[in-house]
Amino acid sequence: MQESFFSDLNELSAFVALADTGSFSAAGRQIGRDATAVSRRLSAMEARLGVRLADRSTRKVALTEAGQRYLARIRPLLDGLQSAGREAAEQVDGQVRGHLRISLPGSFARRWMTPLIVGFLRAHPLVTIEADTSNRFVDLIGEHYDLAIRLGVLADSRLVARKVAERRRVICASPAFLMRYPHLQAPQDLAGVPCLCNTRNSNPYRWAFTQPGRRREVVSVRGLLASEEPELLIEAALEGLGVLHSTRWYVDAHLREGSLVEVIPDWQLDDRGAVYVITPATSGTPNKTRAFSDWVAQHLASELG
Repeated sequence: MQESFFSDLNELSAFVALADTGSFSAAGRQIGRDATAVSRRLSAMEARLGVRLADRSTRKVALTEAGQRYLARIRPLLDGLQSAGREAAEQVDGQVRGHLRISLPGSFARRWMTPLIVGFLRAHPLVTIEADTSNRFVDLIGEHYDLAIRLGVLADSRLVARKVAERRRVICASPAFLMRYPHLQAPQDLAGVPCLCNTRNSNPYRWAFTQPGRRREVVSVRGLLASEEPELLIEAALEGLGVLHSTRWYVDAHLREGSLVEVIPDWQLDDRGAVYVITPATSGTPNKTRAFSDWVAQHLASELG
């Protein structure tokens, strides 16, 4: 009779929890069992496989080289089974269902995401949403978030990024302000005037510009007011207090109506970036996450495009 090396799902879940936590007690809490049950499951796996998967000590448990290799092979399989189970449950009667944990940049969420979330919940009454708008850069995988909206330029990561809209920066001011400072023709002209600076930028007091056929120029500005809240900075600009550095979609309506006017329009701010929908790079995306991602991408592309 051929020997079986197969472990049941309870053993696999215990082993993955042990690898993630480094202790029998913590692994037991994670899977809802006591430490002795986790220890028994590990011993049963080792006996079946004929290899030691972890070294035990009084303080911690560390995987052996064989254990690390085994973990690398079984983790995606276990993730796939769990994703398949969630997806099957969500497809009962063909409706999207489940609980979504999402992370959103605060000011962007207040301006654009509120109606999208409300509309999605109306369209999908079997979905519940927990939205974090704290501007905290969450660990989607480690903190078990389903989706995030992120702005700017993304670094390489284990996440799946879906670009839904461009982000263009703009320099603008009120007509009254420009009557007092009519000489603003080039980036260096901004050095001596009061400016309204967004502290969400990496260096809010150094504005970098590019122009076709010319070199990049960087100017240090005097910040009359600095904040991470676009609404505050826009109000100050409308009152004629300074030159505003903003993302265009926040001020488009004011530019169209003429209450704000673009300054040095021949120069582009060297900070474009984009809006991304971010999801964990797992073996399967649940229907609830895919549906919300599609909803957000469709509406933001229309609103911000």
